[in-house]
Amino acid sequence: MARTESTMLPLGTIAPDFYLKDTNSNNTFSFKDLKGSKGTLVMFICNHCSFVHHVIKEIVMIANDYRVQGLGVIAISSNDVVKYPQDSPELMADFALENKIDFPYLYDESQETAKAYQAACTPDFYLFDNQDKLFYRGQLDDSRPGNGIPLSGSDLRGAIDALIYNRSLKDPQKPSLGCGIKWK
Repeated sequence: MARTESTMLPLGTIAPDFYLKDTNSNNTFSFKDLKGSKGTLVMFICNHCSFVHHVIKEIVMIANDYRVQGLGVIAISSNDVVKYPQDSPELMADFALENKIDFPYLYDESQETAKAYQAACTPDFYLFDNQDKLFYRGQLDDSRPGNGIPLSGSDLRGAIDALIYNRSLKDPQKPSLGCGIKWK
């Protein structure tokens, strides 16, 4: 399993817009269509990565906990499906169903969205404020497959709480670690 860190896009960066197909609904959405009133969480994930499998239940719990508080939640898969057919849009819909992902799971076929966000790994997390400025980018928590640290979502949950409740964010923000995005 390849271990790739986030590139840590500069804080304050305006959310790059996109227009991508949702594999859950077959509708096409932009960032503006899906953004939340309090902020927006954009995640790069995929179907086959062991790091994503390790955290997917916590990701779904975070989405369920915070969407009701005005957080928009978006997942995007940008992997090359020719080389990695297990990440195809059809299997993305199956993965979403199996894991109870009821927020948009978008397919970035051109990989332009991943490049615009400077996404490097799965999972990779970007939290934008209600002005679409990057507030947090980094890890879910310190848990990794096989390291024995319990999954808590503490880093990302702390950032979302800080955003929603106008609190200061702790430093430093640690990069996420996961499988590298499978580029064409």
